[in-house]
Amino acid sequence: MKPLKILYLGDDNPLFTSAHRAAALRRLGHEVTVFNPRSALPQSRLVGGLGTRVGLWPFAPWVNATLRRKIGAAVFDLAWIDCGADLSPGFHAWLRGRGMRIVNYNVDDPFGTRDGHKWDLYQRSVRHHDLTVVVRRENVAEAGAAGARKPLRVFRSYDPVAHAPVSMSEEERGRWAGQVVFVGSWMPERGPLMVRLLELGIPLSIRGDHWKLAPEWEQLRPAIRGPAVHGRDYVKAIQCAKIALGLLSKGNRDLHTTRSAEVPFIGGAVFCAERTPEHEQLLQDGTEAAFWTTPEECAARCTELLADEPRRSRMAAAARQRIKTWQLSNDDVMAAVLRVLSSHAADHHLVA
Repeated sequence: MKPLKILYLGDDNPLFTSAHRAAALRRLGHEVTVFNPRSALPQSRLVGGLGTRVGLWPFAPWVNATLRRKIGAAVFDLAWIDCGADLSPGFHAWLRGRGMRIVNYNVDDPFGTRDGHKWDLYQRSVRHHDLTVVVRRENVAEAGAAGARKPLRVFRSYDPVAHAPVSMSEEERGRWAGQVVFVGSWMPERGPLMVRLLELGIPLSIRGDHWKLAPEWEQLRPAIRGPAVHGRDYVKAIQCAKIALGLLSKGNRDLHTTRSAEVPFIGGAVFCAERTPEHEQLLQDGTEAAFWTTPEECAARCTELLADEPRRSRMAAAARQRIKTWQLSNDDVMAAVLRVLSSHAADHHLVA
């Protein structure tokens, strides 16, 4: 594929996965210009709260005007929209009028109910996409019903640069060491699970935001190691753990998450996750990962693995090889998306 001039509209924070995907497109040889649509809006929780309650349409004129000014007379082959909750149908039509094809790539659940009206603009804009990329099977049919021309499902991916294992001193390894680690935010269903694991004697460490909101905060406090970690600190937290828990967002209809690819690639920790058909498709239970259905089963799997260091090492190494064999790097998945955009059918084994 010849190099493309790509207008990338998404979060440009270098610690977040949107920026990782833009970097992957650059590594593939494309010229990528990044603008963050949210930069047009106040950095306030009020924006997110209002977006959930009534939708993001009140902010669309500011977003549209800011992006049009930044884009100016520049010419691009492709507009790659990461997320797209704040971009109106009118702005999509403007992009198409400038001769750009449009890819929308969304790892969230834009047809779910958890986020209220946040995705109203997205749902009205789907018909303007040349390719609508989602990560849930049910989203494929939902996108088609909303008018998507070409819906495509992919697995979530890891970044081969941002998530590469880190070389650390013994002192640094000691600072980040953990037995059973969970890196992620509080959600209502997660508090009771964590409390039960502690009751069952699991040496749990939690790094993430909003845990003080948990009704179980006092019981969880001894396990809290700090706020969310990103970038190299995130890699260190996984790499220096013996076991890393993989939890799902029930409100987002998850059957796998970005952790499902990132944790195995980072290595070090055994991925111990909720049992789902997609997790069982990606990794072999017992030899590449440990899956569970109840807190009691989770505790039993953790206890078994903590007592067997050679097995943990074998499983972590096997999982890393498996996830690489699946070609779940950002570079592989971005390349597959572009191939599908230019073809009439899904032509890559990651695409379903």
